[in-house]
Amino acid sequence: MSVEYIKQALNTVKHPVSSSLSLPPACYHDEEWWRHETVCLFGNGWFCIGRADQWQAPGDFEAINVANIPVVIIMGKDHKLRAMSNTCLHRSSQIMSGSGNCRAMVCPFHGWSYDATGQLIAAPRMETAECFSENEHQLKPFNVALQDGFVFLSLQDNPEPLHQWLGDFSDLHRAWSFNDLATSRRRSFEVGCNWKLFIEVFNEYYHLPHVHPDSINGLYPEPDSADDVIGQYTSQFGRTSGNAALLEIAQQQGRSLPVIKSLDETQRTGMRYTWVYPNMTFAASSDCLWMYHVYPLSGASTRVVQTVCFPADTAKLNDFNAKSAEYYKRFDLAIDEDIPALEKQQTGMQSPYAVQGRFSALEPSVGNFACWYSEATRK
Repeated sequence: MSVEYIKQALNTVKHPVSSSLSLPPACYHDEEWWRHETVCLFGNGWFCIGRADQWQAPGDFEAINVANIPVVIIMGKDHKLRAMSNTCLHRSSQIMSGSGNCRAMVCPFHGWSYDATGQLIAAPRMETAECFSENEHQLKPFNVALQDGFVFLSLQDNPEPLHQWLGDFSDLHRAWSFNDLATSRRRSFEVGCNWKLFIEVFNEYYHLPHVHPDSINGLYPEPDSADDVIGQYTSQFGRTSGNAALLEIAQQQGRSLPVIKSLDETQRTGMRYTWVYPNMTFAASSDCLWMYHVYPLSGASTRVVQTVCFPADTAKLNDFNAKSAEYYKRFDLAIDEDIPALEKQQTGMQSPYAVQGRFSALEPSVGNFACWYSEATRK
């Protein structure tokens, strides 16, 4: 299916959400369109790559792949976080893999070495190359910015300031004191579905009685409407039945951790679900934050990173490890139930008989994203 054909179909995806069609099914599997959307969405603007406390010491790094571009994010000796091309300037091998700590970034192919600023510092056996100077070789830098403890990356040379991209995000979420949260768990996994499907299911209540009837459905009464926000994100608050970050049995056993002190009475009784476009979503509860940021691997596969955060004081409690394990159990159970449903949805999306649907009252954030996505990918 051609990119231009899909762009035409996207003309039907626009505000108000109540009258909009959903995204064309081809947006969830067509490989030509996948290449187009990754350039539009990940080659422009900002996207989330994690929490700031993932990089704490000089030499801490992570290698990621964004829209088929290898990137490495590393903490320098000056404690400044930098991002750069993860492609060696000699024969274009990927330099770093995975995550960890290093004294220098050394290419595994021919041993060219770079410091944490991306400057070439060693190039073995290049002494016979005429007019060659290590000082003239620097890995392509990318823009990194932090806000509220989240780390964002832009591949653009001159992106708009991050605070403009996020608009009133900090104001809406101020009560959760995101800067004071500490990461207690981080894990990654792959899912056999389009990246948008994974984030969509996290941001809608419609599927709960059908996919989670015996696990978390009872924790969620009907939510509020989506908030009117300024910035590249959508958010929705809803009261919960007790602490929805825990299964009911764990709540009954008194496994809850202390509430976040800065929350008001209403905020302590519910959950805020937020989707920061394009690739990060989280739930902010009365006592913790759990988030997912995703990297598209293809039209039908996604790398997902789960991060769980608690207030730093909470993480110091003697019973924290035992109690936090109950939170992880609840998060993992929900994902384990979501994944089979998502893979079936992926199969259905790839049918030639799949059509654009409509949005229910329980999917406002999904609809808001679809309208944003439609505009961003038709340019």
